[in-house]
Amino acid sequence: MLNVNENLKAVLDEIERHKVCERVTLVAVTKNHGVDLMKTALDFGITDIGENRVQEASEKFPALNLDGVTKHLIGHLQTNKVKQAVKLFDVIQSVDSEKLAVAIDGAALSFGKVQDVLIQVNVAKETQKFGVYEENLPPLIEFVETLKNLRLRGLMMIAPNFEDVEQCRPLFREMKRIFDEMKRTRKNFDLLSMGMTHDYKIAVEEGANVVRVGTAIFGERIY
Repeated sequence: MLNVNENLKAVLDEIERHKVCERVTLVAVTKNHGVDLMKTALDFGITDIGENRVQEASEKFPALNLDGVTKHLIGHLQTNKVKQAVKLFDVIQSVDSEKLAVAIDGAALSFGKVQDVLIQVNVAKETQKFGVYEENLPPLIEFVETLKNLRLRGLMMIAPNFEDVEQCRPLFREMKRIFDEMKRTRKNFDLLSMGMTHDYKIAVEEGANVVRVGTAIFGERIY
């Protein structure tokens, strides 16, 4: 039987056991899970929640008390959903192009808001996944930093779903190297988001300070 509280405690204990950063933020990913399970997680004390789709968030967030809760968009964002995303989310983790950055900047300006963003990096160069390749990252970072209504907080990656999860380790290690290199001259550059249910323990061992966990907390998704 699903017990969200027990699952949350187990995940947080594993993070504590494996982490190398002083503090690791657990983003509870609520994609395809109802507001009742989300309320249970919030009552437990979860301070960060993540959604993949803008439309789903717009339907669920009004039913929740989200005071003091940081809301993360972790899925790919289409430009026609940008204004709604900026209205709903505190952090957009999936910026991967100048075009999207400009759209978010314009929407944030219209709300009188500075939007926290992460750039999604496709370290493994998987053609079926979004994210900027490492060689294209520096110019995108420099461009995002020119936009007055964006605050670049760091980087995000999604590792391949390897059967042997240890194969993720060198990719996480490479992402941490890239993050440290980019962080060196940037004061607000403080978030490295990597690791999900199947690989978050390795991600925190390799330096992630944000992990995005859904299934290990809320069970398998119902589509």
